[in-house]
Amino acid sequence: MTDAAPIIITAAMGDADQGWANGLRKKYFPPERNFLDAHITLFHHLPPAHLPEIKTRLSAMEGQYPPPTSWLSDVMMLGRGVAYRVESTELMAIREELADAFCGLLIPQDQGKPRFHITVQNKVEPAAAKALHRQLSESFEPRQIEIKGLSAFYYRGGPWDAIGSWSFRG
Repeated sequence: MTDAAPIIITAAMGDADQGWANGLRKKYFPPERNFLDAHITLFHHLPPAHLPEIKTRLSAMEGQYPPPTSWLSDVMMLGRGVAYRVESTELMAIREELADAFCGLLIPQDQGKPRFHITVQNKVEPAAAKALHRQLSESFEPRQIEIKGLSAFYYRGGPWDAIGSWSFRG
């Protein structure tokens, strides 16, 4: 029997960057809503019936591609939250290749060009988000961020359930 929960695909950060981003979420995210690790979403909702194909494609990617060069380029407002923008032409190319392969499976949210980001605060009052945006922007300097691979999770409304991770080594 196939699991009925939708599948989320993320770009997996290197350990140091993951720890940094998780620390910011712990500090700034409302505690009652902070039940996920920091992440960079590539796809929000893939049909679980296609899990074998999804795993096969992600596995092929790990051997085909080296870790993509990626940058934190600025601090961005999310309306009721704050995130760090992630820029990477290489990660975008990987995502576009997957989007082409998953054509016909994508929900409208996943059909357009994504804005890669790492959310460090969300679901707060706009004034609180603006204040944190100002604070983080004052000391922000663009820097590289390590993307080590791809991960897949089941989404069931709360914490995500890991399906698997694939490390780039191409």
